Amino acid sequence: MRDFGLILVDKPVGPTSHRVVHRVRQGAGIRKVGHAGTLDPRASGLLVLCLGAATRLSEYISASSKCYEAVVRFGATTRTYDGDGEVVRRSVELPSREEVEAALQAYTGEIQQVPPPFSAVKVAGRRAYDLARSGKEVELGPRSVTIYALRVCDFQPPDLALEIECSAGTYIRSLAHDLGERLGCGGYLDALRRTKAGPFSLSQAVTLDRLENAFLDGTWVSFVHPPIEALPEFARLQLDAEQADRIRLGNSVAAAPGSQGLACALDPQGELIAILEATNEGQEWHPRKVFLE
Repeated sequence: MRDFGLILVDKPVGPTSHRVVHRVRQGAGIRKVGHAGTLDPRASGLLVLCLGAATRLSEYISASSKCYEAVVRFGATTRTYDGDGEVVRRSVELPSREEVEAALQAYTGEIQQVPPPFSAVKVAGRRAYDLARSGKEVELGPRSVTIYALRVCDFQPPDLALEIECSAGTYIRSLAHDLGERLGCGGYLDALRRTKAGPFSLSQAVTLDRLENAFLDGTWVSFVHPPIEALPEFARLQLDAEQADRIRLGNSVAAAPGSQGLACALDPQGELIAILEATNEGQEWHPRKVFLE
């Protein structure tokens, strides 16, 4: 279905995620398009776009783990924790590879991380970046995030190339800043590329230029992924026509004894029509989200 699915875009450095959404909205002629996890303009890589009713799946994709390739530049600290910000401190002393690898051990597993002052986190109802741009001091509290894997790919001082697998909500800019502070030389994020988001990888993505050309010749539909691909860990419940009609009307259907958690409801044609939740002590499947045609 052209207006119920996902498009995986390899976003280039430059445009905002919102700008990419706008281009797809115009090119596909679909009013309802959203992304499942933003990328800063300086960042590139995998941007998952949800079309039509699939925007209701964004919460599951946004909450999933992510993988990144990052370059941390040592020797300076910036206000924004990246290369766009004003440099507030410099250092001529740079760490050795052994010192870097020893310091990285403190940032694996579950850690407490403070978001950057220039971030979308809300403070008293306002975005932190709005407060920071107006010159106000932004005090953000730490939050728990998990870094599952952190690997050094290359170290050519002052630049450190890393591969990172982390939980949703992890700020790689904060990781770069905190690492520089721990090493005493300062550091900021110089480059970032997202290579994975939940079940999707960058190898599945289409470049923005190629997608825009496909909008012109009408072949863009070939880049639309079925929405069920966003939910690989959910059980699948194949419904008959009568059950599908009940689910579409918001009614429950009988469940196998001991059913629990969430499941994808598929109509007789195999199309995703709802996300179901086991209720009544696992005796029924009740629709949690229904994707009406």
